[in-house]
Amino acid sequence: MKVLFATTNPAKVNKYAENLTKQGIELLTLKDLELKIDVNESGKDAIENAYIKAKTYYDATGIVSIGMDNTLFIEELPESKQPGTHVRRVNGKELSDEEMIEYYTNLVKEYGGKLTAKWVYGMVIYNGKEAQIHTWNKSNFYFIDTPSKKRNPGYPLDSIAIIPEFNKYLVELTEEEKKSNIRNDQNKDNKVVEFIVNSVLS
Repeated sequence: MKVLFATTNPAKVNKYAENLTKQGIELLTLKDLELKIDVNESGKDAIENAYIKAKTYYDATGIVSIGMDNTLFIEELPESKQPGTHVRRVNGKELSDEEMIEYYTNLVKEYGGKLTAKWVYGMVIYNGKEAQIHTWNKSNFYFIDTPSKKRNPGYPLDSIAIIPEFNKYLVELTEEEKKSNIRNDQNKDNKVVEFIVNSVLS
């Protein structure tokens, strides 16, 4: 069965494609369909944005669609300061990598020198009649106010995120340490695949 993944990020597709193929589900992207779809991601959280993406893609193609989004939640911050779905956009401005590092390190300084963070993920599968919803989180890091000198272009928060298991910046993990960190998340990824299979093939 063919299912459309409402994303332009190939990394998201590749993460699940192989395991889904084994279950008889082929993930399609807009590139495969030679289409361009603009999505107004106006939701207040990951689930709402995932639903908007999935429904927009389904309405345009008639193909069962998967929407996925994530939000950043920082435990010590008040609601008014939560990044939520706008990790890079602050006060209406799209921040560069270095501006993001500056903004978030200033938040860390303002709220005590260490901020406990987690990514909250939402996935919605829409078939034209109903939406199936799945949510999970990954919460194994904290932010500090002194950035690493190393940078991961496009992922500036890796330079201020500490992985407790290794007591190192995320951006400074060795390949082996990265693999270990990824293995910790694989069980959650397996549950995502299970959710997609059960939703699409049931």
